[in-house]
Amino acid sequence: RHPLATFFHLFFRVSAIVTYLFCDWFSNSFVACFVIILLLLSFDFWSVKNVTGRLLVGLRWWNQIDEDGKSHWVFEAKRVPTTAASTEAEARIFWLGLIICPVIWTLFFFSTLFSLKLKWLALVIAGISLQTANLYGYIHCKLGGQKTLSRATSRLFATEDVPKRQNRISQDGTKEHGKAVPR
Repeated sequence: RHPLATFFHLFFRVSAIVTYLFCDWFSNSFVACFVIILLLLSFDFWSVKNVTGRLLVGLRWWNQIDEDGKSHWVFEAKRVPTTAASTEAEARIFWLGLIICPVIWTLFFFSTLFSLKLKWLALVIAGISLQTANLYGYIHCKLGGQKTLSRATSRLFATEDVPKRQNRISQDGTKEHGKAVPR
C-alpha cells in the first residue's frame, strides 16, 4: 500500500484546479496566481511521471534523445503478480485522476476561450499539455507494456546503438563508450 503516493497523486492535481478556480478571490496579482498554478502543475507532472505511476500501477515512461537528436519514447510495465484489494483501489484512483483532470483542463480551455480571458489561455494550455503527456505515456505503458526494463533496454541498445558504435569504431579507429542517459 502506498497512501502517501496516492495522496500526492491527487493533491497536486486538485490543488492546481482549485487554485485556478479561486485564485482571484485570494490575490489580485495575475503573475502570482500564474506562477503558483504552473508550479503545482509541474509538481504534479513530475510526481505522477516519476513516482506515483511506478508505485501505484507499476508503469513508467520517459523520453530519450539519442545521439542523432531523435526523440524516442520508452514505455515500461512491471510484471505484478496478484494485486491486493488495496492496490486495486489505488490503481483506480490513479487512473481516474489521470483521465478526469485533462478533461477538466479542457473544459477550462473552452471556458477561458469563450469568456475571452485570454491571459489565462497559456496557463490552461500548459495544464492540458502536462496532463495529456502523462495520460499518453501511461496509456501506452498499459496497452503495450508487457516488457520489463531489461528487455526494453536490451532491445533499445541492441538494435539502435550497436550499428552506431560500429560506425564510430570503423571511422576513426578508436573505441567510444556510450554515456548513460539520466532519468
